[in-house]
Amino acid sequence: MVSFRRFALLLALGLPAMHAVQAQTSSSTSSDPAQDQSQAAQASQSQPSTAETQGQLSVQARIRLRRQQRRATAIHDAYDHRWETYMDMGYLRFTPGPSRQRVTLYSWETGLTRFKSERLGYEFDGRGYYGTAYVGLNFSNITRPAISQYDLMIGPVYRFYLQPKYAISGRVLGGAAYGNFTGDTNGFGSICQGANNCLLYPTGYTYAASASVIGELNLTPSVSFKLAPEYFVTGFGSTLQNSIGFTAGMTYRFGKQ
Repeated sequence: MVSFRRFALLLALGLPAMHAVQAQTSSSTSSDPAQDQSQAAQASQSQPSTAETQGQLSVQARIRLRRQQRRATAIHDAYDHRWETYMDMGYLRFTPGPSRQRVTLYSWETGLTRFKSERLGYEFDGRGYYGTAYVGLNFSNITRPAISQYDLMIGPVYRFYLQPKYAISGRVLGGAAYGNFTGDTNGFGSICQGANNCLLYPTGYTYAASASVIGELNLTPSVSFKLAPEYFVTGFGSTLQNSIGFTAGMTYRFGKQ
């Protein structure tokens, strides 16, 4: 009887403890799925962010590629011509005689260029210069005779910077020049005061050379405006004339490569 009472007492004390243990177990079990769900949500949020970044990068790459393709096509359309011709006006500071002050010559210029590629071509150039030389007071009473000069030159031209709207080129030309310094002196020739004291160079032929940097602004793929600062050298009177000037005008391209 005593043992039965002891067993009943142990049973009464053990039942609440068993209920508490079961409650803790169930609560811990129910908390694990919630944590798993939060971790899964975080993972699902991180995955779209990475995919979105990769998508943006691919779109930007495609945009850059299309821009590069459009730029290359525009450059090809503008400069892939076999021939180029131009008509320009020019300006030159020139010394017309020994110890004479520089005078201003105005010119026309025309030429034809054959391009072997989009960058390299060979140019045939012709031009004429016109101005008035100041020779000072002298026995002939001629102080401002008109002078002129004509040049034929050939040489390479190279486009070293190309853009769809503009280009920068370098050009070197060499050839012959004819100077008419006595046509307006009324028979006094170069107005010489003694054997070695002539006021103007003698009329005649000599060499000519030119180096210039050409800037072209494209109005259409076939038409452009050209400006070319220039260093120009001639050898009239067995001396060297170092002249500086520029030419500017319109250029027309034709004949696809």
